[in-house]
Amino acid sequence: MRLKLLPWEYGVRNLFRRPTRSALTLTGLTTVVLLVLLVVGFIRGLERSLAESGDPQVVLMSALAAGDNLETSSIAARTAPLLSASLAGVQTRNGVKYVSPELYLGTRVELGDGATTMGIVRGVTTSAALVRRQVQITEGAWPAAGELLVGRLASSKLGCDAAALKIGQSVLFEGREWRVCGTFAAAGAAFESEMWCPLADLQQAAKRQDYSLVAVTMKPDASVADATLFCKERVDLELQAVPEVAYYAALQKHYKPVRMLAWIVVILVASAGVFAGLNTMYGAVAGRVRELATLQAVGFRRFAVLASLVQEASLLSVTASLAASALALTLVDGAAVRFTMGAFALRIDSVAVLLGCGSGLMLGVLGAMPPAWKAMRISVVEGIKAI
Repeated sequence: MRLKLLPWEYGVRNLFRRPTRSALTLTGLTTVVLLVLLVVGFIRGLERSLAESGDPQVVLMSALAAGDNLETSSIAARTAPLLSASLAGVQTRNGVKYVSPELYLGTRVELGDGATTMGIVRGVTTSAALVRRQVQITEGAWPAAGELLVGRLASSKLGCDAAALKIGQSVLFEGREWRVCGTFAAAGAAFESEMWCPLADLQQAAKRQDYSLVAVTMKPDASVADATLFCKERVDLELQAVPEVAYYAALQKHYKPVRMLAWIVVILVASAGVFAGLNTMYGAVAGRVRELATLQAVGFRRFAVLASLVQEASLLSVTASLAASALALTLVDGAAVRFTMGAFALRIDSVAVLLGCGSGLMLGVLGAMPPAWKAMRISVVEGIKAI
């Protein structure tokens, strides 16, 4: 015998018969899905920032004792000329070697309004434009003496308004005043939260003659083993050669506990949403016991009534998921977040939307089934007599 289901329009009309309750349920579900999207967007943004930062052709030469911490690395100033002259496999264009000596500092930055905060500064030469292929100047020009090129997320890292780092503004760090001369983007890489200035100026201001690292672009057919062999031959320099991709992969592992904690938050938020949905649906079903019993009395089986209740909850959850996704894509996607490594942009991509909408649909189905099943266990006679 074929199972007779309630008309689709019946469940849709029921949502509009109780507009207040439906609106409150929709708001609660939208809030839960939006929170899920926020946390997943945080995870995806962090992963993208670290993934985009690594160039497979770039090798980082830093102090052997520094390990993965470039801020503590200190190598001799003669290292860059030695690498240019002796390292095989270095990319060359018109006689110019792709070798970028850099000084990488975390330092206190004083803004124009007197506020002081921590920022990331990188002293570079013009060779950095060759090696750091992700970087593109979006406004202004390359920094001259006493000038500063700021990443598009530098203001987020400093926790200040973007207007404080507009071209022509000045900031103070390492006892010297620097004028902002331009801004740059780096396709989502970690460089976007940094401020770049001429290497010689930063060395003079910081009273240092060393480098933190030398970034080298290898030829496509060259091997990292060439850089590793150079480090072994020149033991007096105490260098290590780390592919840039491997360096940021190590950072991915370093931040794995943070990502795991974020996934736990996603599960907790979704679980809380399920319980909130259960509470809401129990209240909704409790007031409809007579209606549900009447439907059974006129010939609809319990499964058909149960399917109608799940349909109503699913419609609400799908609507909430779409609304939350639209809000996240409009208001959250690309928003900058401060982090220990600098700053990165939240990313609401297809994976985040899929997880958010999947969570919303799960909330609707799981939240509706237990209370609906409980209501179905009441006999038809008792249900019709219910107040």
